[in-house]
Amino acid sequence: MKLNRSTDMALRIAMLAAANPRRMTVDELADQLALPRNHVAKVVQRLQRLGVLVTIRGRSGGVAFAEGGHETTVGRVVRAFEGDDEVVSCDEPACSLRAACRLRDELRRARDAFLAALDGVTLGGLVDGPTGPVLLALGMPRARPAPGRD
Repeated sequence: MKLNRSTDMALRIAMLAAANPRRMTVDELADQLALPRNHVAKVVQRLQRLGVLVTIRGRSGGVAFAEGGHETTVGRVVRAFEGDDEVVSCDEPACSLRAACRLRDELRRARDAFLAALDGVTLGGLVDGPTGPVLLALGMPRARPAPGRD
């Protein structure tokens, strides 16, 4: 199963926001994660509605990780962005095997197991340990050697 682009972006944005103690602008999120600004803005809105992020308007505003966001599961975010669609469509075009096929049920069972595994992972848990500092270093200028040194 492959996650769609907006789900991938949502998880990366949530992780960066969880690791960062300060508010960030949509532009900063887009720059640090090397993502298109317009897409980041749309994903941030959806994460806000989901209760993962809070947004503050105005001059000193920005995007911050919601107070209870650390307990939000990855499974919840994936469901919100992926929906509950079947892994395969047996209707378009209509499958002649549908009446006797067990594949759809097995794929549904596999999808449910995948999501159940993600329900055991919190966004806060994803940024514990060394991951948080690595996330905060994303997009930061790298130190350059002094002129004349290799």
